[in-house]
Amino acid sequence: MIVFGIGGFLYGGIEIVFRGYTHWSMFLAGGFIFSVLYKLYGYIGRGHLILKCTLGCVIITTVEFLTGVGVNILLNMNVWDYSDKALNVFGQICLAFSIGWFFISIPASLLAEGIRRQLKQA
Repeated sequence: MIVFGIGGFLYGGIEIVFRGYTHWSMFLAGGFIFSVLYKLYGYIGRGHLILKCTLGCVIITTVEFLTGVGVNILLNMNVWDYSDKALNVFGQICLAFSIGWFFISIPASLLAEGIRRQLKQA
């Protein structure tokens, strides 16, 4: 629950910084993403930064795509639309943001390590 909450708030916070607003679905997506990454990074262990960033990029992009299909296309909520971005898929994901997710996985990996250490001490 702690990891999910941290991921949800951080994902929403990133959106607020870059777009000026967020949506409740981003809290759920971010919480899910960080929970998966937290577990995965724990299995991988320390180091292996390129692997962690690659997996982070793939997982975040996939969850964003699935969330976008559900929220934007099926439920017609129009939370975001990347149709004007180069190399987008149905306006839900695009190459530029996927590259960004690769680099955001660096601090996500460090945060996951820090949380894991703190939870072991508790």
